[in-house]
Amino acid sequence: MSGLGERLREERKRLGLSQADFGALGGVKANAQGKYEADERSPDSGYLEGLASAGVDVLYVVTGKRVPVTAEGLADDERQVLNHYRSMPENDRSTIRRMASALAETAGRYSND
Repeated sequence: MSGLGERLREERKRLGLSQADFGALGGVKANAQGKYEADERSPDSGYLEGLASAGVDVLYVVTGKRVPVTAEGLADDERQVLNHYRSMPENDRSTIRRMASALAETAGRYSND
């Protein structure tokens, strides 16, 4: 199982942010962010609160367990995309999944590993 630092790095990369930009979300400099990711230092609650308000899955960072997404947690545009997706035949859904993965990988925000 990965440690807190590794999960922080994973969330930072998922959002496509540098250590400086990600650290700024929690109110710290890139140097402190690097130490958190290397498990040389532990973040405080203020840092985690800042990350949470920016959309970081803090439960995952701390425990390794993802927060389940509920219908109420979806934005209107996400709900609309999901409704369109669900109305498609399976072969079109497959194409959409491949396209979404390719776009996210190109943007550097997703790894198919």
